[in-house]
Amino acid sequence: MREVITRIFKIGLREIEIFSHRPMYLFVIIIAPLFCLIYFTQIMRSGTPDKMPCGVVDEDNTTTTRSIVRILGAMQNTDIKAHYGSFSEARKAMQRGEIYAFFYIPRNTTDKALASKRPKISFYTSDTWYAAGSLLMKDLQMTSELAGLAVTRATLTAKGVPPSLMMGILQPISIETHPIGNPGLNYSVYLNNIVVPGLFFLIIMLFTAYTIGYEWKMGTQKELFSIAGGSSTIALAGKLWPQTLLYCILMVLIDVYFYKYQGFPLNVSMIRIICAGWLCIFASQALAVFFFGIFLTLRMSMSACSLFGVLQISVCGFTFPLTAMKPIFQYLAWISPLRHYYMLYVNQALNGFKLVYAWPSIVALLLICLLPLTMLFRIANAFKTLDYKP
Repeated sequence: MREVITRIFKIGLREIEIFSHRPMYLFVIIIAPLFCLIYFTQIMRSGTPDKMPCGVVDEDNTTTTRSIVRILGAMQNTDIKAHYGSFSEARKAMQRGEIYAFFYIPRNTTDKALASKRPKISFYTSDTWYAAGSLLMKDLQMTSELAGLAVTRATLTAKGVPPSLMMGILQPISIETHPIGNPGLNYSVYLNNIVVPGLFFLIIMLFTAYTIGYEWKMGTQKELFSIAGGSSTIALAGKLWPQTLLYCILMVLIDVYFYKYQGFPLNVSMIRIICAGWLCIFASQALAVFFFGIFLTLRMSMSACSLFGVLQISVCGFTFPLTAMKPIFQYLAWISPLRHYYMLYVNQALNGFKLVYAWPSIVALLLICLLPLTMLFRIANAFKTLDYKP
């Protein structure tokens, strides 16, 4: 055992020496993940997009319709950039990308409302910009409902209905909403907790495959195998432990930044979410070794890691429900470290459940970590006989 540890430590020191001669390695391992962390959290620092450009076409231009426009302008997500004289002008402005939506009030809207003729007001959103269009649609829809209630209230007042009874007619059922897990509906909480680790795990897979294949590229694989005493397990363990240590430190920094500095919701001990991240780091490295064992070439193994790393951002289920995907993608998600990180994040950080309820993802990650065992024989033969193939 002492000899094994000595060999692993010696190979690790050899790897650190390689790092010292190639500063780009440290940039990829340290600077790139930290840049992604700062970049994504800063562009979403306000939590949700607000004050997005919107237009208004008020052909009626009465006291009532101007009041409706003021209500729209007071909405959190809406910034009324311009008033247009016609529907056509507003449509062309939206097509040019100057506004994401516009509110259309036709002529005689107030007169028809007071005469109980049910006038129509319209709003148009550009779903080419999905987030902006969806958020503005919510504000425009609420403004439309409030406009109808305002006219109804004026009619009831004219008919002499007392204020104590008026709200029971206008809003017979009072609705309370309680978003669970992310009560502030903060986009940064929802997106960055998956996007940043997803990019981090992608970098880990690519760099792991590259550093292993680099030995064949430089023709030093037999030297490494000799230092490892003819064991592919010792060779891989010694080669990966220095970068694994750096990855684990970075995962701690990411979690501290998210949950302490940014104040993201965390309903369990931070140790749990840090351990979940570490387990996903080990699983990502294991997948990279597995892909290298399949292809035994630097180029193909990095291509496979790149493809799978990008694909797992889609199949993890944080943007589109996994249960609504084709069965093949649901099966693929079981070998995705990011999918299990997402499930652990929701289960632990957001909901604060007991650890026993997270066992499927934990077991799946542990099984992923065992995948390289199926390729050790092929990698050992590659150390002995395989030459570099560009």
